[in-house]
Amino acid sequence: MTSIRAVRGMNDVLPGETALWRDFEAKVERWLERHGYRNIRMPLVEPTQLFRRAIGEATDIVEKEMYSWRDELNAEELTLRPEGTASCVRAAIEHSLVYDGPKRLWYAGPMYRHERPQKGRYRQFHQYGAEALGYPGPDIDAEHIALCAGLWRELGLEGIRLELNTIGSPEERARYRADLVRHLQKHEERLDADAKRRLHSNPLRTLDSKNPMVQEVVAGAPSLMDYLGEASLAHFDGLKRMLAAAGVEYRVNPRLVRGLDYYNLTVFEWISDRLGAQGTVCGGGRYDGLFAQLGGKPTPATGFAMGNERLIALLADAGRAPAPQVPDAYVLSQGEGSLESAFRLAQELRAGGLQVILHAGGGSLKSQMRKADASGARFALIVGEDELRAGEVSVKALRGDAAQTRHPVARVAAILKGA
Repeated sequence: MTSIRAVRGMNDVLPGETALWRDFEAKVERWLERHGYRNIRMPLVEPTQLFRRAIGEATDIVEKEMYSWRDELNAEELTLRPEGTASCVRAAIEHSLVYDGPKRLWYAGPMYRHERPQKGRYRQFHQYGAEALGYPGPDIDAEHIALCAGLWRELGLEGIRLELNTIGSPEERARYRADLVRHLQKHEERLDADAKRRLHSNPLRTLDSKNPMVQEVVAGAPSLMDYLGEASLAHFDGLKRMLAAAGVEYRVNPRLVRGLDYYNLTVFEWISDRLGAQGTVCGGGRYDGLFAQLGGKPTPATGFAMGNERLIALLADAGRAPAPQVPDAYVLSQGEGSLESAFRLAQELRAGGLQVILHAGGGSLKSQMRKADASGARFALIVGEDELRAGEVSVKALRGDAAQTRHPVARVAAILKGA
């Protein structure tokens, strides 16, 4: 019979890898909460229309990458969430989260996109996201960027650079879009299939094309910055001043637009050159129109999301994996009635905060000792018939050459904690 394997692009994280994941997750969550962000948890499955309205019908995500289906029982179109911002804003509207003032929120979990799997890009991938809802000024944009810069230092990651841009208001982009389309049409024969497809549906995405021939065409296109009004430029100037004050280095990339339709004003990406083609490890920006777009009261907002797999790959390459956690003790038993006593001892030690493995499966004392040594535990605790009669436990150090000793059961926890 053929064995069943995981779905392509949806990967298992095995016990040898999870220590790095858990260390990463603990550090990210502490960092977010130190900045005043509170956790929110949204469903994996959302109405398909949420993403069509939020992300945009003409985006790659909606056109080609969403896992969507029709629930015939309830006559609903449903989708596995491909990103977190739309879900977070939907939850904020549904539960009136900003009725009493702005909110700083963070979330974590898997996202799903039907892409061609490759290093750093998977069909199930994980993100941490942060959203600041109800804040209109460039100060909160700067907070998000500085938060990320500080997190890279906290994680010990180097070589992650910041690219920054402003894409103005929808009205300013509409004027720019018309001139951009005219420019692209003059060179249509040099556009690839993607650029031609986006020419009338989403031409701004052509600006960040990776095709060298399309990049040459884009290099001669008008600059969006020339179409921005006083308010948009003032917002961007305020952001740059705050980043300078915080000592955050950046490069303005006038071709950076991000791939989601809901952005306005600030957009940014953190990029590493150590991950090949999938170099963006974190990205975000401002989306002031999304609340109204999803049926809520107009509310300014900004946010970002980071790619956990990509950041964890950088940590692994940099040798940042934490040392494996070592059990305090491995409990063995041998003889009549000793198993029950060993079981009780292990439970009591665990209740006292110690990490204890209880041998299972029987076997000779010699074979149990081999497994105790292989477990990495600091001590073996032996409960035999002699120990049982005396109300004691034999304690053997597995790391070092200290002699085996016997102690009353009540003293074992203190001995392990004091060792």
